Amino acid sequence: MEQAILRRPLLTEKATLLGEKGIYTFEVSPEANKIQIGAAIESQFDVKVLDVRTLWMPLRRRSQFTRKGVLRGTKSRRKKAIVTLKPGFAIDLFTPMETKEKSEL
Repeated sequence: MEQAILRRPLLTEKATLLGEKGIYTFEVSPEANKIQIGAAIESQFDVKVLDVRTLWMPLRRRSQFTRKGVLRGTKSRRKKAIVTLKPGFAIDLFTPMETKEKSEL
């Protein structure tokens, strides 16, 4: 079974400001390459992709305080894609990607 390439859009303050310029950020599958990411965005959002840049987000250290002491560990690495669209195209990230029908009870 094929995993979903796009996991979720990253909606931070910086990403929202870049969205006005046609640059969007997504968390993607670690196995996905730039060509697959660009094709997934073009098919899902019906836009034209100009450039795709990828990077690995570093490990995040995490401490959890319990009654038995401090547990230290890390959160896993994530792959992030920064996608630039051709001028004239935009993605609306604040509406749901899939519309689900509500069942009548």
